[in-house]
Amino acid sequence: MPHDSVHDSVFDWIDEQHRVRREAGLVRTLRPRPDRPVGDTSVTDLAGNDYLGLCRDPRVTGAAAEAAHRWGAGATGSRLVSGSTELHTELERSLAAFCGFEAALVLASGYAANLAAVTALAAPPDPSGTPSLLVSDEGNHASLIDGCRLARAGRAVVPHTDPEAVRKALATHSGRALVITDSVFSVDGDAAPLGELARVCRESGAGLLVDDAHGLGVLGAGGRGAVHAAGLAGDADVVATVTLSKSLGSQGGAVLGPARVIDHLLNTARTFIFDTGLAPAAAAAALASLEVLRAEPDRADRVRAVAAGLHRRLTGAGFTAARPDAAVVSVRAPSPEAAVRWQAACRAEGLAVGCFRPPSVPDGVSRLRLTARADLSDREVERAVATIVRTAPEEARGLTPS
Repeated sequence: MPHDSVHDSVFDWIDEQHRVRREAGLVRTLRPRPDRPVGDTSVTDLAGNDYLGLCRDPRVTGAAAEAAHRWGAGATGSRLVSGSTELHTELERSLAAFCGFEAALVLASGYAANLAAVTALAAPPDPSGTPSLLVSDEGNHASLIDGCRLARAGRAVVPHTDPEAVRKALATHSGRALVITDSVFSVDGDAAPLGELARVCRESGAGLLVDDAHGLGVLGAGGRGAVHAAGLAGDADVVATVTLSKSLGSQGGAVLGPARVIDHLLNTARTFIFDTGLAPAAAAAALASLEVLRAEPDRADRVRAVAAGLHRRLTGAGFTAARPDAAVVSVRAPSPEAAVRWQAACRAEGLAVGCFRPPSVPDGVSRLRLTARADLSDREVERAVATIVRTAPEEARGLTPS
């Protein structure tokens, strides 16, 4: 088929965008994860979010394999049509009971769960015609930000972890409102002041939506999450979202809350209604991980201890590292280019670490992002720190905190 030069130029603007990213050192590339057998210690992984070390646990992978053989490789359709199994229902009951909520709804990803919760809970205008308001922390995950953009409601973005700013935003609004926050923020691993936020919400009659992706399995009694730890689980005005892909080592997401909220999402949330359901194997894996966590609650304590150890050793070596409130430890890098080189040097020595750069980080500060795991030994932690120190750019030491 002959090319039309006019048509060929339609996407020329993409080349300019790529040039700008390349010159700024911000080009992303896909690198397949090495296929490593269980027990292979040639690479220490501090890049993934497998906080409890359950992704390769035989109890979890065995449950996934059994479910795939029984139910098939995929869900085959929307859960409202053909994609819901008894595994999904059992997982919802178990998640709600474990985290302390009345009900739960499982979706195909944590991203989809956040889009569902935000868009479905953006209330219609009140009887006076005043539109509802979404109050969102400026450090929230992209999925929450996108949910706010898609919702038919007013938006107010407030300074990071600032309950007083939330109070002021709500004070200027006379209609329905929903305050939205991560429980633990994914870049620096710092925690939101959930108790204070709940008090502010109740002063104004606003709801509170908490993304507990990085809290489940790490915080709270036995890993029941940050919302549970704050004493808010099961409250009539609080909704939480979780992901199944971090502490539970699987795939998918869920919304937890009052039964009437969950029923509302089932009937109105577009990322639930119009998306293929979570694969049965992923549901079975998450359910098995939840059972392991119930039986081995010390895993939550261990992952926090590993994170604290990483932070203590790195700050002791002169690096600027954010104090971890959960499992994430970020180490400041002097520039995007230096962060990429540092990450590559660590990988060459058998250590996988994350690398966060603009525009993924709104404050413009590049970081190595380390994720603690409950299954890491003290020796592995020490070796990881030694590698980070040995490969660090000289200018990475003594950086002023942002």
